Amino acid sequence: MSVSATNYARDEGVTGISSDILRAVCGRAEVECQQILRFPWQRVYQQTLDDAGYGVFSTARTAERESLFKWVGPISRYDWVLFAKNDSPIQLASIEDARQYRIGGYKGDAKTQFLLDRGIEVQAALRDAENVRKLDKGQIDLWIASSQAGPLTAGQEGVDSLKVVQHLNSVDLYLALNLQTPDELVQKLHSAPDALRAEGALKGIEARY
Repeated sequence: MSVSATNYARDEGVTGISSDILRAVCGRAEVECQQILRFPWQRVYQQTLDDAGYGVFSTARTAERESLFKWVGPISRYDWVLFAKNDSPIQLASIEDARQYRIGGYKGDAKTQFLLDRGIEVQAALRDAENVRKLDKGQIDLWIASSQAGPLTAGQEGVDSLKVVQHLNSVDLYLALNLQTPDELVQKLHSAPDALRAEGALKGIEARY
């Protein structure tokens, strides 16, 4: 999440619950971490696969990704949901009911892949903010996002008239590091979230969102 809602931000310009928690994790581990926000997601994901010293967050730890990275976390937990406009008549009893609707998702994202794996068509955008605008204009019927980050993204686009019509999944989110990252560094970072939770240090961050 970017303060300015632009295509690029770094360090204090990157905001949101995961970035705030990651700052706390890096501080607790005494590791210098630079946060950079770029679009599209797939570019950042590929850079982390290719280049030592890079990590990507927040990332769902799926079976397909397990061997591609070294993992730190979980950092946070998100609920995957389908949003509709507040005045939408759409009611879903199950995920199967969503098949008849136009659904927007974020290209390369695990949430989008979750639907694709179930044979549900998704219009994938390079920026999630595009889905907010398309939903607001009636160009899509539903938007798959997290219940936590979705309203923040929508708010940056000036849209606050959304409602959750279906809960899909709950997942732990991680920091995924390039495979060349030294194990000692991974372990320092990996132990920090549990230490912060034990100290109650993460409750204040989570309460802000």
